[in-house]
Amino acid sequence: MHVEERRNGKSFKTALRAAMTITLVASLVLASSGCVDASKGQQSPEASRTAGTPPTGTPTAGFSTAGTATVGAGTGQSEATGPMPVGDLPGWRRVFSEDFSEGDVPVGSFPGAAHSAKWSVNYADGTPDTAGQQSGGRSGYYPSKVLSVKDGMLDMYLHTEKGVSMGAAPSPKLNPANGRPYDSLLYGRYSVRFRSEALQGFKTAWLLWPDSGVWPRDGEIDYPEGDLSKSFYGAVHQAGSDKDISRNIQSGARFTSWHTATTEWTPGRVEFFLDGVSIGVSTVGIPDKPMHYILQTESCLTGCPAPATAGHLQVAWVAIWAKA
Repeated sequence: MHVEERRNGKSFKTALRAAMTITLVASLVLASSGCVDASKGQQSPEASRTAGTPPTGTPTAGFSTAGTATVGAGTGQSEATGPMPVGDLPGWRRVFSEDFSEGDVPVGSFPGAAHSAKWSVNYADGTPDTAGQQSGGRSGYYPSKVLSVKDGMLDMYLHTEKGVSMGAAPSPKLNPANGRPYDSLLYGRYSVRFRSEALQGFKTAWLLWPDSGVWPRDGEIDYPEGDLSKSFYGAVHQAGSDKDISRNIQSGARFTSWHTATTEWTPGRVEFFLDGVSIGVSTVGIPDKPMHYILQTESCLTGCPAPATAGHLQVAWVAIWAKA
């Protein structure tokens, strides 16, 4: 939920040589097909199909899981660099992309000159997060203590100081001249590549939040959502009701491997993808008013993290498309 409103084997050398040959051939094919970011030369994860854990969500009214497709498990740091999709897609016009390649920014200086044209910290230090609004401030957003850019990735250093659990909620800027919200769209496609240490008590709810600020009536869409020590899911909070009615689709995937989470929001439909594979669709109570995108990262909703719990969540890239 949003801060402005309350809610709840063969020898190793032989195998390695074969893998390198396959990778080179695949890269050449992909480069000719347009599925590669030419600046980094790796396959778009939207075209990849890596074996992993199947989705475990249970269908409910207006909610379906997508067959028996498996989802990607991620293979480590090498998968973080380079796979950002480029250009438009059928039915979609790209309006934003960021791979954090413009330079490092130390903690305390984000977004800095390198990234200020495309990012906002969104909430100032001390702004209570969802749980903080209810607890009197034991958790909140502290971008100056959490956010940095290093080695081509956005880094969130999640930790606790003086009894306060600290997160951040940065937002991309699609239309900076408009002021907040900078990234408002009516329908869109949102992809993010990420990984985190297992930090119990900290969570993501990377969300689309209604420009109106009227919640729950104007709805909400979250993906990936979940405690960083567990698996994550997608959630649609239905529009059109004064009650918070949420429908969740479980991914079966954990934050500790690299993954790409994609949300497609179209009239009457929200579909969630994990590493290019659909994990489910919602068709009930779909928001139909402009919404904006926030990488809301917070704590304490299912119990606050232990004081010594500290670690890093990394974002390799973000890409956004509007309906063509």
